[in-house]
Amino acid sequence: MTSTTRTVTLTHDSGDVDLTVDEQGEGHPFLLLHGGGGPQTVAGFAGLLAEQRPARVVTPVHPGFGGTARPDWLTGVPALAEIYVRLLDELGLTDVTVVGNSIGGWTAAEIALLRSDRVSSVVLVNAVGIHVPGHPVADPSTLTPAELSALAFHDPAKFAVDPSTFSEAQRAVAAANRATLQVYSGSNTMADPTLRERLAKVTHPVLVAWGESDQVVDTAYGLAWTAAVPGARFELLLRTGHMPQIETPDQLLPVVWDFAASHATNRPNG
Repeated sequence: MTSTTRTVTLTHDSGDVDLTVDEQGEGHPFLLLHGGGGPQTVAGFAGLLAEQRPARVVTPVHPGFGGTARPDWLTGVPALAEIYVRLLDELGLTDVTVVGNSIGGWTAAEIALLRSDRVSSVVLVNAVGIHVPGHPVADPSTLTPAELSALAFHDPAKFAVDPSTFSEAQRAVAAANRATLQVYSGSNTMADPTLRERLAKVTHPVLVAWGESDQVVDTAYGLAWTAAVPGARFELLLRTGHMPQIETPDQLLPVVWDFAASHATNRPNG
């Protein structure tokens, strides 16, 4: 499966922004949004989806992540969501399923609130972004990589990362990713106090898919997401944590595909 990576320049009311966008596959369109770990956390799943289903997978890099530039005015998730709706306009895509993990899920929810007629369904995979009393989101800025891994994975040993093996360039990108995540998430530790109430206005079909072993945002937090979105469906993913697309992609893929297909304007086969 070949992929094409290019830069797309978009115009926003606040200024222009250059987006690095990867595209692969043909068929039902997906907009796949990564979390705070960066674009590599969804790259493998994008390839799997494009290979195993008739899917056109569009994977942008949030500006500021992966060594990309972020304009000074782009400082919040709602503005990021506006950029991605403009990307769908630029690409001329319709019947799009938006899939987001972690802060990408938060962004997907903000896209749903914009009510674009280019979007047919939304999948939130262990999304952050809402405030749930008694169920705080783990703050990655206060955790070592080992501590974060222990919270994020069902089987942390299998996915352990040793930062001491990073090159200087890799360290610089990782530091920039952390700083950019802090800018987007704001001062409320990975949550927008207004979002939970605003979700009552969502009209798109929404699936909340949740790794049962996630300790970054627990299952009760996922159920709160589901309760906040009218008509949302909840799917518990077994033996997986905060990033099912990495830990159990073969479990996540049919869940995402079946939901997308069931709400597509033109029902895809596969």
